[in-house]
Amino acid sequence: MGKQLDMISIALGGNPNCGKTTLFNELTGARQHVGNYPGVTVEKKEGYSSLNGKDIHIVDLPGTYSLTAYSQDEVVARNYLTESKIEAVVDIVDASNLERNLYLTVQLLELGVPVCIALNMVDAAEKRGITIDDKKLSELMGVPVVPTIARTGKGKQEVLAEVTKLAGSEKQPREFNISYGDDLDNALIEMEKIIRQHNFLTGFYPARWVGIKYLENDELIIEKGDASNKAVSDELKQVVKTVSKHLEATLDTYPEAMISDYRYGYIASVLKQDVIKRKRDTSNLELSDKVDKVLTNRIVGPLIMAAIVYGLYQFVFTYSETPVAWVENIFGWLNGLASDNMSDGLLKSLVVSGIIDGVGGVLGFVPLIMFMFFGISILEDSGYLARVAFMLDKVFAAFGLHGNSVMAFIVSGGIAGGCAVPGVMASRTLKSPREKLATLLTVPFMNCGAKLPVMALLVGAFFGKNEAMMMFIITLIAWGGALIVAKVLRMTLISGPPTPFVMELPPYRLPTIKGLLIHTWERTWQYIKKAGTIILGISIILWAMMTFPGLPESDLAVFENQRETIMQAAGAEVLSEIETAADNEEAELSAAAADVKAQLVSVDMQEAEKALRGSIAGSIGTAMEPVSQAAGFDWRTNIALVGGFAAKEVVVSTLGTAYSLGEVDPEETGSLGETLQNDPNWNPLVALSLILFTIFYAPCFVTVVAIAREAGSWKWAGFSMAFNTVLAFSIAALVYQIGSTFGFLVG
Repeated sequence: MGKQLDMISIALGGNPNCGKTTLFNELTGARQHVGNYPGVTVEKKEGYSSLNGKDIHIVDLPGTYSLTAYSQDEVVARNYLTESKIEAVVDIVDASNLERNLYLTVQLLELGVPVCIALNMVDAAEKRGITIDDKKLSELMGVPVVPTIARTGKGKQEVLAEVTKLAGSEKQPREFNISYGDDLDNALIEMEKIIRQHNFLTGFYPARWVGIKYLENDELIIEKGDASNKAVSDELKQVVKTVSKHLEATLDTYPEAMISDYRYGYIASVLKQDVIKRKRDTSNLELSDKVDKVLTNRIVGPLIMAAIVYGLYQFVFTYSETPVAWVENIFGWLNGLASDNMSDGLLKSLVVSGIIDGVGGVLGFVPLIMFMFFGISILEDSGYLARVAFMLDKVFAAFGLHGNSVMAFIVSGGIAGGCAVPGVMASRTLKSPREKLATLLTVPFMNCGAKLPVMALLVGAFFGKNEAMMMFIITLIAWGGALIVAKVLRMTLISGPPTPFVMELPPYRLPTIKGLLIHTWERTWQYIKKAGTIILGISIILWAMMTFPGLPESDLAVFENQRETIMQAAGAEVLSEIETAADNEEAELSAAAADVKAQLVSVDMQEAEKALRGSIAGSIGTAMEPVSQAAGFDWRTNIALVGGFAAKEVVVSTLGTAYSLGEVDPEETGSLGETLQNDPNWNPLVALSLILFTIFYAPCFVTVVAIAREAGSWKWAGFSMAFNTVLAFSIAALVYQIGSTFGFLVG
């Protein structure tokens, strides 16, 4: 039951000329008086009303367009809302000018006060050909909406009834957070953590709201912050300074403008969802609306989206091919340089196989990663990615997900190249715990930047003629799989009703070259740093696991005896010819010498493979092989996939190390892709099976930690690792078995 109140205190807020004072007069009649707010000359109107025997104290706040505190009226209104003990706010909005009026509504909701919207002057709006669906508006914004005509008193009793419910409810107002774009959202996450940790101004305001005020450079809040705790205030200012510099450099804008843009984007998204209908000539539409009528059209929009994604992949693979070859040649040259100038031993093996061939395999895809990030930055900075989320809302709802999940999917690599960690963090904007959990468990299926080298390696090696189409198909598989899994989870383990969706639609922007280059470099540099630190460390550990304990003396003696037997049978003349040819690349071997060399290489390869199989990692991979063969994975691939639990790039680096350790012919210096093409254990079907497994198997360790943190339990993080791996292997094995049975992609 709600709490019993002797007197309910409410406030009336709204823009100037919205009919607020008229409604105040209708509600209070003669029971009102006028004074001034303490310390200022701003007029304060107070009055009383009653409903069902309950008295209601009503304060008519000064008319204001926002709560940013630029004017004295705004300061007075905001201070009253935050410092007085009111139970609810009636926000009066002009039905014929909803977009402008709802800007204040958004700020009231962010402030955390219970709000009832009085949709005023609906009669005037209808005369202008504007029809408002108040129920839809209420559903999307999560607050009661009452149509009113203040001058006639229509709706006033309904307004009082709604605020009485709000005031008597024991429920806290639902948290209202909208996205302000990646840069500001990440800054707010950091600021909220600081604010909550120090209880900074939280006795008066919500933590996120304080962060927003600092980003908006609200002088009054900053003054209060300085007086409360100067050290914390300075820390928040530094976050603002950093993100401000970044926004200026990348988008030529600043936080206040971004916040305003995204608030209006949120409002635009609400109104686009059949909330407002106008009978007017579409020639008067703004340019942004005209573009959206095409790009977000139910039929044409998805086709354009598919074409854009396919075009992005075509652009990436077409123009990155030459730079990727250059980088591969550089690492091939480094391999040869180290091989020729270092004496045989563990150090040479570490440098050549562990570092150059391991890390080099990952860094070889830097140009491709850079081109991919450049293309994604164009889509992001222009505002198009938000439209993608808007279009996919109804699709996501059908699968039990929320429209806000779309951006989490995109950030995670919905268009290959993102990262699952910020995608997991983006799920915190979801209000429903069930929808949030479903999102947390499915965003790792997206093709993040860590999976991209694996995809690029296998697609380039086995589907080289159709690279862009294969990447497009892989993207569809990732999205389709994630949606199906979400549907299953929402029907079983985490069932529950859906919640309404509103997606912020920021205005279209023409990306700046400077901004695109900065965004591209920032993301590429993160990839390079990861390869040079985390991947390097894991590669060295895996190299050690693939090198030790080494062959026992008895096995070494057996292989040495085989070599000596071959050399004795060949004779000194043939051996001299082989040695001379090794120093002269243009020399051709006779048939006898070529045969002897092939026998010696065969013995060396048998020795290298036995050593690798007998290593710690080789033993693990071999032990898994009886099961993994069902999906076409041999023991080398198993080693790579185990390493991939730490970070997906390790799959490529480990394959590079594994095949390098097994490679004994110095003339064989081809890329890893060429090595896989020439290996009898590999074919397009095996490559497809590994691609599918990589899409769906357990998230990397950092993502698992993020899932545990956001879900509030390691139970769901463990579930993600186990469930995803079983699902991935089942899909890979099914595809491989069907393909093998019917002869698909086996040659």
